[in-house]
This record gives sequence, C-alpha cells and structure tokens, in this order.
Amino acid sequence: MVNLLLAVIYVAFISLGLPDSLLGAAWPTMRQDLGVPVSWQGGISMIISAGTILSALMSDRMTLRFGAGKVTAVSVGMTAAALFGFSVAPNYWVLLLIAIPYGLGAGGVDAALNNYVAIHYSSRHMSWLHCMWGLGASIGPYFMSFALLNGQGWPWGYRYISILQVVLTAILVFSLPLWKTRDAGAAADENDAKGSSESASTKPLGLGEVLAIRGAKEIMIMFFCYCAVETTAGLWASSYMVMHVGIDKTTAASWASLFYVGITVGRALSGFMTMRFSDPAMIRIGQATVALGIVLMVLPLPNHIGVIAGLVTVGLGCAPIYPCVIHSTPAYFGEDKSQAIVGVQMASAYVGSLAAPPLFGLIAQYVSISLYPLYMFVILVLMVVMHERLRKLRG
Repeated sequence: MVNLLLAVIYVAFISLGLPDSLLGAAWPTMRQDLGVPVSWQGGISMIISAGTILSALMSDRMTLRFGAGKVTAVSVGMTAAALFGFSVAPNYWVLLLIAIPYGLGAGGVDAALNNYVAIHYSSRHMSWLHCMWGLGASIGPYFMSFALLNGQGWPWGYRYISILQVVLTAILVFSLPLWKTRDAGAAADENDAKGSSESASTKPLGLGEVLAIRGAKEIMIMFFCYCAVETTAGLWASSYMVMHVGIDKTTAASWASLFYVGITVGRALSGFMTMRFSDPAMIRIGQATVALGIVLMVLPLPNHIGVIAGLVTVGLGCAPIYPCVIHSTPAYFGEDKSQAIVGVQMASAYVGSLAAPPLFGLIAQYVSISLYPLYMFVILVLMVVMHERLRKLRG
C-alpha cells in the first residue's frame, strides 16, 4: 500500500510540471487571437505567482485541518478547473480572473506534497520526484504543439492538460485512504516516542511565528536565492548567448534548453548520490557545481564550448539544491513545524522567481547583459552564506 501511494505521488509530480510551461509555449498564438500586446503575458503570470505565494503561506493551516491528501486533491482539482477555464476564456480579462484559482491550486499542491514527501520518504525519492516534475514541464509544450499543429488552436492545448489533471484528481480522491493510513501510522509512532499530549498540541503557525524560529529566515533567503539563480539562468540564457556571445538566435534557443536538461538529468543522478551523501553535503556539492558552471561560462574557450558546458553544469548544480533543502527541513525544525516552514519557503521561492529575472532585465538594459554570470554568482554567494549560517544555528 505504501508503494501504491508513492506511485500516486510520482504521477502527481509529473502532473505538477505539465501546466508550468504552457503559457510560454502558447502565448505567441494566444496574444494574436486575443488581440493584446506581447507584454501582457506578464499580467497573467504575476497573478498566478501571487496566488501561489498566498496558498503556500496558507498551506500549514490547511494541511493541519484537512490533511495532505485532501489538500493535494482539492488543489489539483482547482488547477484542472482553471486550465479548462483558460481553454474557454473569451478574452484576456477573463484569463486574469481564472489565473487566481490557477495560482492558488498550484501553490497549495506544491507545498503540501513537498512537505509530505520530506517527512515520509527518503531524500532519494525527493530528488527523483522533482526529476518527474522536470519531465512533466518538458512534456507540457508538446501537448500545446500537437493542438496547434493539428489546427485545434491553443484552447485545446490547455484542454488536454486539464483532462489529465481531472484524471489525476480522481486518482487522488480514490487514494485518500492510503494517505490516512500513512498519516495514522506516523502519528502512532510519534505518540509512542513523545507522548500523545505533545503531538496533539500541534497548531498552525503564523508568518510572524515562523520568522521568529531560529534559522527560518536563513532557509527562506536560501530558497529565494536558489529560485532566483534557477529562473534567471533559464530565462536569460538565450539572450546572453545572442547579445553577448554572438550566437545566432535559433542555435541559442536550442542550447538554452540544455540548462533544463542538466537539471532533469542531475535530479535523476542526485537520487542515487543521496544514498551516500547527506542533504547538507548534497546542497554544498550543488552550490560548488553551480559556481564551476558560472566560471566555465566566462572562460574564453573555442567554439563557445565554455558557455554550453557552463549552462549544463549550472543545471546539474541546481539539481540537488531544491529537493535537498526541502527534505532537510523536518530534520532542522521538527515535523511539527515543517509544514509551516515549507510553506514560507515556497512563498520565498516564488518571490525569488518573480523578482530576480526582471531585476536582471533592468541591469541588462541599462548596464550590460555581460553581467549575467556575475549576477548569478553574487546570488549564489548569498545562498552559500545563508546555508552555512543555517548549519551553525540548526546543525
């Protein structure tokens, strides 16, 4: 039964990634059909991001009240409904309204699932599950391409993913007894170890209470920095290669995808490495590998080998950091506080993803896009400092 639940969670992580790349893949066609400027994509993505931040901050209260299984099922159901709503939206303004439940659903399932896995499963599963997310994010655009190439239009691209999410919602609903069985077993173990009165005292923590916990601010800044590096690396790689390195646009677009290949392959490898190395060691290995990738990007190697190898290496370095930080959270702060802290971590991650790439855009426009490697390196240094402070405070 435990293996069956784990299989459901693996499918859920693939499904988590499916919608993430749809808007970018569909927008060139969507904006023409909707008759809006290209920049208006930012309005939709910002509302989705705001929803994910809000639901991540609420995840502790919701999970304690309803359980991880129900929160995950309802959140995926909300995402499925929002995706279907996108497919029938008559104009841009309706899309903005539907983006609200879209973001709330995405953030809720992300925080609930990640904390559940961190508590109940080993670090290798956390890495492999995030590898499955990367697989889903890679597959999503193919559904959109299939719909566009067959003359069905972008609405059917969203509809296909919505159908898959509805199927997943049904699977999650039928799997709820498995979640309850696992939670009941864990609760019994905790009561045997600590006494039932202590476990019964668990209550949701507010943002102020989370921030007051020693080490919480450090791990939040770590997550902000990680997502700032990841999103900046992915979104600006192609522009850096075209505008600074002198690579043609088509080649740069294909080479930029190697960064995501590095993350996906790296997470598959990280799962095996976690059998030998602890979470803190994996985070340090990842940070050192990111630094090596940044150095490779600025070396004057022939045929742009440095840039290509650097991007792949940065992706490989990013691979273990996110899952290992999440998986180490219950060990640092205790299972009773981990959901609250994971929720705040997720919110910090979304803020980093939302804020860092536009900030570098301003730097690229008004200073120089050549600062792309340096920008990532400065954020990486801050991440390393926060991780070492966390180790001193909670290690």
